Amino acid sequence: MKTWGIAGEAATLVGGKVAAQGIALAAYFALTRLFSPDDYGLYNIFYSYIEVLIILSTCKYELAAIVASDEREASAVERFALRLNTIVSLTLLTVALILWLTGALPGNFDQLGWMVLLIPPMVFFGGTSRIYSNLYNRFYRYTQIAISDNVGAGTGALTKIVFGLLGITSAGLPLGAVLGQAATNINYRLHLGRLGLPDTTKAESKAAAHKHFNFPLYVATKDFMNTFSANLPFLWASAYFDRAEIGLFGLALTFTMQPVSLLSSAFERVLYARTAEAVRERRSIAHTISRFCLLLAVTAMAACVLAWFFAEPIFTFCFGERWQGSGIYVRSLLPWAFIGLCSTSLMFVSNVFSTQRIELYFNIAMLLLRAAAIYTGIRMGSFLLAIRMYALASAITHAALTAWYLWQTLRYERSLKV
Repeated sequence: MKTWGIAGEAATLVGGKVAAQGIALAAYFALTRLFSPDDYGLYNIFYSYIEVLIILSTCKYELAAIVASDEREASAVERFALRLNTIVSLTLLTVALILWLTGALPGNFDQLGWMVLLIPPMVFFGGTSRIYSNLYNRFYRYTQIAISDNVGAGTGALTKIVFGLLGITSAGLPLGAVLGQAATNINYRLHLGRLGLPDTTKAESKAAAHKHFNFPLYVATKDFMNTFSANLPFLWASAYFDRAEIGLFGLALTFTMQPVSLLSSAFERVLYARTAEAVRERRSIAHTISRFCLLLAVTAMAACVLAWFFAEPIFTFCFGERWQGSGIYVRSLLPWAFIGLCSTSLMFVSNVFSTQRIELYFNIAMLLLRAAAIYTGIRMGSFLLAIRMYALASAITHAALTAWYLWQTLRYERSLKV
């Protein structure tokens, strides 16, 4: 497994994702002038539910397509994931419709009103897109992944701007997100035939799902807790603090953690596929992974230093005076961003070595620490304190995870010498 090969493949993914995220982030120059911090606070609440529910819609079976023993098994598990995603999305739509019609929307859902009906289609399109994306990843079709990401980002950004210009404020952002995700989904579907996947039966799908049951049992549980805890500021704290303040934090989170998510997702996809292949063939992986982590750490440190000193004036200049204060939250998030970049890039390690159960314990600890941080901020009446403690809890847990991922790599290397 050569480093330059991974770098080239990651460059394709990163290049495509940078373009896609560039479109989405560039749109903020217009969107932050069309939508208020309060509008973004509501949108952050909406999207936080999407990120949590989308894990339940596929139970992470999409990741099993990469480690499937052959193309037939990959096709079988992909079809099972698609059926599961459809069933969950339809169930969510039924529940959301009943709650809205009866006026029984609980908690933060009450703030969303009729927009809760946008959650099921967003979950459906998002879940299906993730399934297709990982299937394309198995066949190293990184260009198509990049194209689909750009189609979705462009559609989402354009529709949000149009809704903003039309004066559709609070609902404009969620509607644009749904249409963008639908465009991504459609683009994947149009090119799916090029993979030449074999037809499989329901029996084969069930057998593949049973074989890869570790993914819903451990990976989905782990990701659900991790995503739930990552969205605690929106799911929980938003009930106690001003929604405009939630919006300021949401903007800071987007421009701090979005680049981290962008890079780590691209590197994780490429490293996952290549590492899984190397392990199947009993080849060394330690040198590539350690060198990757070192280069990543040096680059991330430079970016974090710049963000520490210049975030506040840049945010105020780019997005306007009413977004002043977002830079303070950026500083609070930087330790988590720095350590999390390496940690999330290596998330695949537990899948490759089937150690998802142990990884689950780390995420339980992170959930408890993050919950304690948010609770303390609520009790003290300070949203900024809640975010600072929340980011610190995240950084500590991700540091422990990184050390554990590297230890597993070294243990595998020692097994090659036996």
